[in-house]
Amino acid sequence: MTVKCIGILTSGGDAPGMNAAIRAVTRAAIYSGMEVKGIMRGYKGLIADEFIPFKTNSVSNIIQQGGTILKTARCQEFMTPEGRKIAYDALVRENIDALVVIGGDGSLTGARIFAQEYNYPIIGLPGTIDNDLQGTDFTIGYDTALNTIMQAVDKIRDTASSHERLFFIEVMGRECGFLALNGAIASGAEAAIIPEVSKKDDQLAKLIDNGFRKSKNSSLVLVTEGDITGGAMKLAERVKNEYPQYDVRVTILGHVQRGGSPTANDRILASRMGAAAIDALNDDQRNVMIGIQNDKIVYVPFSKAVKKNKPFPEDLYNTLQILSI
Repeated sequence: MTVKCIGILTSGGDAPGMNAAIRAVTRAAIYSGMEVKGIMRGYKGLIADEFIPFKTNSVSNIIQQGGTILKTARCQEFMTPEGRKIAYDALVRENIDALVVIGGDGSLTGARIFAQEYNYPIIGLPGTIDNDLQGTDFTIGYDTALNTIMQAVDKIRDTASSHERLFFIEVMGRECGFLALNGAIASGAEAAIIPEVSKKDDQLAKLIDNGFRKSKNSSLVLVTEGDITGGAMKLAERVKNEYPQYDVRVTILGHVQRGGSPTANDRILASRMGAAAIDALNDDQRNVMIGIQNDKIVYVPFSKAVKKNKPFPEDLYNTLQILSI
């Protein structure tokens, strides 16, 4: 099938580098002779007919901006067969032959279901700071978020050491500990409490039992948000109750991690992946996510990408433990 017109949308949580990806997809498509339509507000805009014709200059001067010029939204309606039917009819009306979806796990799960139901060509780009998608070494936005965390922890260290305090710093990631783990290594933190290990061990008890802070006048611990670890507030509460000798403080970095101008790495990754999405359509690929493995572009089936069991880097966790003595 020859693709003459593509639609492009961003969905779910925003990630720095999404604009670089929008720019790359748009320009690569125009270079290939395709028409491009931007879809506002993700799947919500698809259902609500929010289509904008994109030209080369529509994506000028956005590569350095965080967030997404297409806006993003969660969409309950797209989770229903009725909502997806409205979306499909809108794509047919607009003469859009294929879709490029930039988003995380939930967004690509929606894309996979829609593609199967309507035998419709969709290419996914992994846009999420959590780095939790299978089949790609890195996701768009992860590097920028990691740098934001590192800079924040560097600042917190100054006050932590001045007051001889134990700081819990909560970062994003939900069921995936990549941000906390690599953030801890990059910032020289004492430990990372992450979902992959919390499922098996009481990490807080282990930290204390191992003579936590024996040789240090302050300690920084990065914690992945969510129910599995309990989050920084619950851990701090536990320390106050079980280990009252420690003076504990909590910092929740929150949405600061999702904002900001993307790093060079994220801009380059998003640009490569955006151009590769159009290559994939020209190669008659469909229902794959563009990934990067060992610095090479790969096509990852949606069913594999959204499995939620990205291999946990035991070697990195061991490195953190060795370096934090």
